[in-house]
Order: sequence, then C-alpha cells, then structure tokens
Amino acid sequence: MNWVWYFAYGSNMQAATFRGRRGIEPRHAVAVRAAGWRLVLDKPPLLPTGHSFANVVPDEHAVVYGVAYEISADDLAHVEFSEGVQLGNYLRVEVELETLAGEPLRACTLTSEKRGQGLQPSTRYMSLLVDGALEHGLPEHWITMLRAVPAVEESEEAKAARAFLDRVIAKKNRPH
Repeated sequence: MNWVWYFAYGSNMQAATFRGRRGIEPRHAVAVRAAGWRLVLDKPPLLPTGHSFANVVPDEHAVVYGVAYEISADDLAHVEFSEGVQLGNYLRVEVELETLAGEPLRACTLTSEKRGQGLQPSTRYMSLLVDGALEHGLPEHWITMLRAVPAVEESEEAKAARAFLDRVIAKKNRPH
C-alpha cells in the first residue's frame, strides 16, 4: 500500500471527525508543528452558512500546531474529496513539519487563498479543534489560543449544509 503523511490543523485533528465522519483509520498519528505557517479562521465554507473554517497561510514568523497522520493514498484522495479540493475549496501543498520531539517530517496539507471578512467559526467547530488538540497532546498555549477564538452559535444553515455534505460523502464510492 502507498502511504502518505497528511497534516491536519482543523477539525480533522479530532478522532471522531477523522476516523468517524471521514471514515479514515490512520497508521500513525503524531503531534507536530509547522513553522512558517499561521492558522487563520476566516476560510469561507463550501456552502454559504455564515461561519468560517480553519486555514493555514504562509507566515515566516508563525507556527501552527496540529496532527500528522500517516494514511493511504486512497484515504488522502477521500480527505481531498470531503474538503472540496476538486471544486477549488482548498489546494494541496507540501509542508515541512517537526514532531514535538524535534524530528523532521514532510507531509501534505490543504490551504486556501479564499478569505471571508466578517465570518467567525461556530462554537461547535471550535470545540472540534480544541478536542483534537487535547487528544493529541498539543501544547497548552495552543489549546488556550484555540479556546480564546471568538465563535458564534452554529446556524441552522450550517447544520443543514453539514448534513447535506455528510450524505454526499457517504454516497461516494471509496475504493478500499
């Protein structure tokens, strides 16, 4: 099997999302940091719901913490499908990572040039990021920062859009 490393910095850090909602069982999961990238939470959604999502943008003075998953190439294709890469929602890029123990690791991640002014993430979405950060032992200052992000209650539009996207993802015939 062809294995690849994928860097998750948003809701995919949370096991219930990655393993449950996405249906992916990684071979390895490692807490990591990506120097030269900054986490922003102003990414507009694929379907208009009034909330924003996580994104990383180049910034030589910043660091983003997250999880590197070793997954199959087929599972990476599924991640990209579920995140709307084929529709231009995100773009795959290669990143240099470092484990919290200081070991280098190269992975791919998803980024977008789309930015939404005035959008905030939902409290539900931010709880997924905090849960994922806690599950993987990310640094306390990172968890504190995630908890401090201004968020709003999830809209009915967001709930409906998530349910619709979940049905689309579930119907996709994933090769295994």
